[in-house]
Amino acid sequence: MPWLLLALAIASEVTATTALKLSDGFTHLGWTTLTALGYITSFILLAQALKLQLDMGTAYAVWAGAGTALIALIGAAFMGESLTPFKIGGILLIIGGVVVLNLAATP
Repeated sequence: MPWLLLALAIASEVTATTALKLSDGFTHLGWTTLTALGYITSFILLAQALKLQLDMGTAYAVWAGAGTALIALIGAAFMGESLTPFKIGGILLIIGGVVVLNLAATP
């Protein structure tokens, strides 16, 4: 259950960050509202996942790392942002770091 909550927190954060880009500096009420609701929902779900005994460092690394990687991919796929070899390398390093933290967290 805590991993499901964490996955939902990541999805909410990615939705909020995408809406933030689309809000055009908070000038579009709908996207601005979705941004605020997405971030609030994400933090609530992350807090609940932590409450259910996920390690704080691991949970935050997964939340932040997966969100960062997904946002970079969404930016490249749908928002016309570049996806250079350096960005791909960075995404792979983030994923590798999250995997190492997860392996280190298991007793």
